[in-house]
Amino acid sequence: MKMNKLVALLVISSLWFMSCGKPHDPESIISPDISGGYSIVSKFTTPGTAQDVIKKDTLIFIAQGEGGLMIVNYANPNSPQTVSITTDNVRGYSTRIAMKDSAVYLAAGSFGVTVLDISNPYFPSVSFSNYGTKPARGLHIMGDFLLTATSELGVQISDISFPTQPDNLGRVTTIGYSYGSANTADSAYLLVACGEMGLSVIDISDIGGGLYPLVGWCDTPGNAEAVAVSDVGSIAFLACGNSGLQIVDFSDTTNIHIVGSFYHSGYAKALVYKDQKIFLAARKGGLQVIDVADVTMPKLIGKVDSEGAYGLDVHKRDQWYDVYIADEEEGLLVITSEMPVGK
Repeated sequence: MKMNKLVALLVISSLWFMSCGKPHDPESIISPDISGGYSIVSKFTTPGTAQDVIKKDTLIFIAQGEGGLMIVNYANPNSPQTVSITTDNVRGYSTRIAMKDSAVYLAAGSFGVTVLDISNPYFPSVSFSNYGTKPARGLHIMGDFLLTATSELGVQISDISFPTQPDNLGRVTTIGYSYGSANTADSAYLLVACGEMGLSVIDISDIGGGLYPLVGWCDTPGNAEAVAVSDVGSIAFLACGNSGLQIVDFSDTTNIHIVGSFYHSGYAKALVYKDQKIFLAARKGGLQVIDVADVTMPKLIGKVDSEGAYGLDVHKRDQWYDVYIADEEEGLLVITSEMPVGK
């Protein structure tokens, strides 16, 4: 049963160093040119239900629900080619994907994590099926560690020094249900998107040591499913379902608070931070590119409609952005900015 918000608040309020403030409802700004120069340049149908995506070099790796792992060669954007589809020993419904070296990790809820060796992308092999970090909701790589968001069980930490053979080291306790996580640049803090309970901030400076104190918490509207961290200051960005993007300042862990928010359309599922921009995938809301140079006044600067955007990856190519969307309705969408960055 989900933790009641009121009970959680009473518990946390007894810890004097944890708090969360609300902003003065900053105005969200929408650019007059809503497309911002972003458009779909390629669509590739997936036999499964595309949920998440990673691009590495010329290969695109797709977690496709009941269809396991799909690998696509995108060396020629005009003619993407299927490299392989792996379903044998890939149990459950794969929703999130992560990668380290030649290992791919698929999160599949109560079926835990599937680990695949993709050193030969034409013939991937499962090295670990139904790995016991479950229920696996989200995946995050931090150096030689795999952090799996496991709902009410917090975040499970695994040593992946040998990427295809993870070793479970224990777990981090969070407030609420864990969906996704990110770490600060110095790896001192782990930030966890905790569903209806918002953001948890955990001290992981001694990762592997077994003690991970909760240093702060911030309630956010909506259902926090994914989090990214700014490279400028202690700012976290959360994809919060029907409440869109929520922006949280955690520089003072005794006063973690929302400083900005933005909602345009759809249900915010995943996000990537790059170059003071948030690239947001929203079910029924497509791709939304949000300028967060001023975190108190986020501004929509790009938009591409789609119905089932669940996951995304973003790469910068010269002065352009290439965005890869896993869309459960249309498969793989490749979106490119039509004008140089900053124009």
